[in-house]
Amino acid sequence: MADALFDISCLTLTGQHKRLGDYAGKALLVVNTASQCGFTPQYAGLEHLWQQYQNRGLVVLGFPCNQFGHQEPGDNFAISQFCERNFGVSFPLFRKVDVNGELAHPLFSELKKRAPGLLGSERIKWNFTKFLVDPASGQVTRYAPTTKPRALERDIDRLVSR
Repeated sequence: MADALFDISCLTLTGQHKRLGDYAGKALLVVNTASQCGFTPQYAGLEHLWQQYQNRGLVVLGFPCNQFGHQEPGDNFAISQFCERNFGVSFPLFRKVDVNGELAHPLFSELKKRAPGLLGSERIKWNFTKFLVDPASGQVTRYAPTTKPRALERDIDRLVSR
């Protein structure tokens, strides 16, 4: 089951193909992001997690999404500049994706299947839904958009302290 997740390919903002398997052995924090959302300040918390845990085995992966209130209207360059300038984002950012519907990126389809939301719903409700992936088992834990990045530290510690 873990193999299917780590075989999924994604495009970075700069057009590089990356498979999740390229981050083998690392805990992954996958987040659908947006630049004009009430939760956008969470970029700072995500960058904090990246800085605090990257040397211990965490990779934060940001996936801009424009499906919720059209809160990510920019192109790849605009997204990159916004994140770097306003929040000092240095963790990997990927091309804009859909997370719901027929055009949902395969990564988010798989994450939703492994970690459904409330009442078993697979649908992502809003920007900054977070998925923490165990590198050993591929087990996924889902967090609501309202969950601040710092609230994940205990769970991240468990994954990177093995």
